[in-house]
Amino acid sequence: MEKGAGALFVVTAPSGAGKTTLCQELIRGVENIRCAVSHTTRKPRPKETNGVNYHFVSEEKFQEMIDAGRFFEWARIHGNFYGTSVAEYEKARDDGVDLLLEIEGQGAMQVKKRHPGAVLIFIVTPRFADLKARLDNRGKDAPDEIERRMQHAKQEISFLPEFEYVIINDDFDEALKRLMSIVYARRSLRETMMKQLNDEYKAT
Repeated sequence: MEKGAGALFVVTAPSGAGKTTLCQELIRGVENIRCAVSHTTRKPRPKETNGVNYHFVSEEKFQEMIDAGRFFEWARIHGNFYGTSVAEYEKARDDGVDLLLEIEGQGAMQVKKRHPGAVLIFIVTPRFADLKARLDNRGKDAPDEIERRMQHAKQEISFLPEFEYVIINDDFDEALKRLMSIVYARRSLRETMMKQLNDEYKAT
């Protein structure tokens, strides 16, 4: 069984780049990696479960956690707070599994500062116009919502130079292979593999 390394993977992308679907398939296809369950102050949507989709908390509770330094990263997005708790990462590390954070660029920069060993991955489409086309084709959002998402996409793209890896999601299967390869490469680092080798190797 492929072991996790207690590593931290951060995936960011503008709306329409396919981040969520890629992350879902990564979790399905790679052993011992799980997606972080974030805290949020927004109301649950139909079929969402507390502790599974998000940890739904009040603004007062969220602020208490900020003040106590209990977040790895947090941000206010569209009027609601979102954040990944330190406990979420520590639990994954103690369990010996990798943790995947699917978050916005500003949150990724907080993680990068707090945990320099985190692997930062940015997902994009070949052309910026492709983002709007994909949002239009989904048929889920009103024109004004799509415009808002496009403006936000420009903000997200401004963080791209801060990321180690960039995946162009033109062909989904190829993009997924690249995402998986980054996880496997991180697990194959010498410092990680040495923990799994016997004493004869460690003595050399």
